[in-house]
Amino acid sequence: MKRKFMLGNEAIARAAAESGVKVVAGYPGTPATEIVDHCASYPGIYAEWSTNEKHAFEVAAAASLTNQRAMAVMKHNGTNAAADFLMHVNFTGIRAGLVLISADDPGALSSQCEEDTRILIHNYAHLPVFDPSSVQEAYEMIKAAYELSEKTELVFALRPL
Repeated sequence: MKRKFMLGNEAIARAAAESGVKVVAGYPGTPATEIVDHCASYPGIYAEWSTNEKHAFEVAAAASLTNQRAMAVMKHNGTNAAADFLMHVNFTGIRAGLVLISADDPGALSSQCEEDTRILIHNYAHLPVFDPSSVQEAYEMIKAAYELSEKTELVFALRPL
């Protein structure tokens, strides 16, 4: 495949498409909005804006349970909104790979507050979390997250830079 320079959100979408993602659901919120927009541009991917973050996560989980790789996309505040379902999903397990994108906003540059969602996602929900330090790492970690998600039947999360 041809190399291309891109920003992190575009690289995440490309890696998801190359990983065979079929369903992407999200709720708009900077810094994660562009991920769903980019996914929608790939043929064969159903991408939707959900009514809220919990619904987006439920749509993605339902797709996984029907053997379709899926991704739920939200910013850190939305991860709190999805927390009820997030706390239980790994008890039931998933089928096809399922990745949660929880975009934190260090310094609250585009949000009303600052939060480190690793505490909620890893410490409380017990989901494995990838924490990339570059665009290339984000791209590679998305691909690894799908492979590991299917091998372990667990949801994997990625915290974009």
